[in-house]
Amino acid sequence: MDLEEIRSIQDETEQVNRTYDFFNEETRLTHSRAARVEFLTTTRYIEQYVKPGMRILDIGAGPGEYSFYFAEKGYEVNALELADANVSAFRKRMRPGLPLTLLQGNALDLSAYADESFDAVLVFGPLYHLHEEKDRRRCIEEACRVCKKEGTLFFSFIGHDMVFMSELRYDGEYFSTGDYEHESFRLHDFPFVFFTVSEARQMLIDGGIELLREVASDGASELMAPEINAMSEESWRQYLGYHFYRCEKPELLGMSNHLLFVGRKKERQ
Repeated sequence: MDLEEIRSIQDETEQVNRTYDFFNEETRLTHSRAARVEFLTTTRYIEQYVKPGMRILDIGAGPGEYSFYFAEKGYEVNALELADANVSAFRKRMRPGLPLTLLQGNALDLSAYADESFDAVLVFGPLYHLHEEKDRRRCIEEACRVCKKEGTLFFSFIGHDMVFMSELRYDGEYFSTGDYEHESFRLHDFPFVFFTVSEARQMLIDGGIELLREVASDGASELMAPEINAMSEESWRQYLGYHFYRCEKPELLGMSNHLLFVGRKKERQ
């Protein structure tokens, strides 16, 4: 099935399923140094808010890169994933003794989990796919419901404005042929849903999230992948340091393929 066939699928759940038959999520965060930047940045921030013994819910866990990382460190991790291909890849990595459980399900329905039962809730996939505002609102509400009052929520988005530059790497004629509105420079939301920094921020604020951090989780790493992957070990270490130095600078947030927002749920008045 190609992308045009996937585009024609009307059922959103089925469309997500087929998208991950097409895109190999299993190696996305691991296949190169440049690809690893997003993972290294995200875990760096999560680890500032979690402590041994805490419970983590990984919503939209994909093939389990974050779930396994934290389970192997001794955290009790519950993972939820929708796409068949990702669930299959996740299950292949399971082994006895890990404090890790996997449930195939939808981020819009977390009824399998009790209210305020997790210290940290990761939402690293669902908001890439939810086209309807009501569904995004439901996703955020459910994540808040299962997070403890003093817990921390982590949301990721695909940054709208950097996509143009990344696509230009693969297609020198992207600005004349790309899948976007050529007057407004608005991307068409397929196969993923894209948000500017201000749109993502407002979505979370409207969802009752008190924002603590806003992070350009991979910055220019996809754009500069050939150069990063060819670096010496010393240059690579320095590049990572530079990335960590700049990744919260407000003026650079929009120049990132992925965005990470860290927050807590606001107390209800």
